Amino acid sequence: MNLIAEAADWKGDNDAARHMAHYLGNSGTDMELPIDKMLSEVPGFSAHIENSIRERQNEWREEALAEFRRNGGQPVSIPVETGNRDFNFSKDVNENWFYAVGATRSNVTGVVTVVPDASGEPKVGLDYQANAWDRYNWDENKGVTIDVPGASALSIPDGRMARLHTTGIAQEFDMAGSSSVKHYDLGGSTPNQEPLPAPDEPGREGDRSDPGREQQESR
Repeated sequence: MNLIAEAADWKGDNDAARHMAHYLGNSGTDMELPIDKMLSEVPGFSAHIENSIRERQNEWREEALAEFRRNGGQPVSIPVETGNRDFNFSKDVNENWFYAVGATRSNVTGVVTVVPDASGEPKVGLDYQANAWDRYNWDENKGVTIDVPGASALSIPDGRMARLHTTGIAQEFDMAGSSSVKHYDLGGSTPNQEPLPAPDEPGREGDRSDPGREQQESR
């Protein structure tokens, strides 16, 4: 499995390799998920987050405007949060995140603010971030097939991988992270329907050209 993790790293599946190496490292310490990178590399995950905002933005806007009026036109801030939802990463779309995470719980947290403009009319904005979390574990009744460069695909029952944890050779761990904070204009007298901000570019963090990757545990 260490060799497979190293091969995945050379192949470019850097996050899948890092998570496997961390599991085999047997420390069990938490790992941070790079949410901006996940949003940037998996359009379906980005759409999943955007949809959760779209479903609530009008409700949040009306609630904030009502509070603004009750407050006599003075600035107001209201914390907001979506419900928790599952998202499944597909091997066909992004092999790296399919092996690194598989599926994750996610939500959006933020603050809706209303401030008066020069004429006293309300301007509504949303500052938000996406959050995701999961546990890196192996279920008894599932399995995974890993493409090995230069060799036949390798089928691994999850029960086999789980045994590494139960016998003390490897250790499961929690993964969680939050995106950078984004601002979205919810509109003034009428709602804004413009696209939400794009996620930050992931850069080189965690890949083989990252100068700080040797400082990561188990790398």
